[in-house]
Amino acid sequence: MGVEGFMLKAASAAYGAGRTKDVGIWWKWKIDPYSVDAVLVYAQRGHGRRASLYTDFTFAVWNAPPGTPGRALVPFAKAYSGLTDDEMRAVDAIVRRTTVEKFGPVRSVEPTQVFELGFEGIARSGRHKSGIAVRFPRMLRWRTDKPIEEADTLATLEGMLPGAAAPREDAA
Repeated sequence: MGVEGFMLKAASAAYGAGRTKDVGIWWKWKIDPYSVDAVLVYAQRGHGRRASLYTDFTFAVWNAPPGTPGRALVPFAKAYSGLTDDEMRAVDAIVRRTTVEKFGPVRSVEPTQVFELGFEGIARSGRHKSGIAVRFPRMLRWRTDKPIEEADTLATLEGMLPGAAAPREDAA
């Protein structure tokens, strides 16, 4: 569709930036986000009331289907919203337990956790190692039911690109 959603407002309603009240009658409908299952690979401390917790995460997908020699995780998105405070504290504890390396404020973690990420748009990017950039990524849910081997692949993301054919499971 090429749009994020649809908005209607009363002709008399004033324009307001952000989530403002008292700007008149507005109705917003957003299309369902794209979504993929991705693996948590890096973490950083949050900001404000979450400054003591690791809440800013980098996620990766596989660069090839299962059974492919040299299969590896490729980072493609950062997200920090979508989980409850209790879930954030639980993930923080996992980050602290599974830290492999530290790079300044960033911790590389053992890949053990899968999250469903939602995002509004996707495009090719020469700036990102994955070759993909996503718009407004956020965690939709923590996939405690899913092993990392079943996370999505780069081919799944490439299949979501505008004008792309549907992704094939056997595509690398």
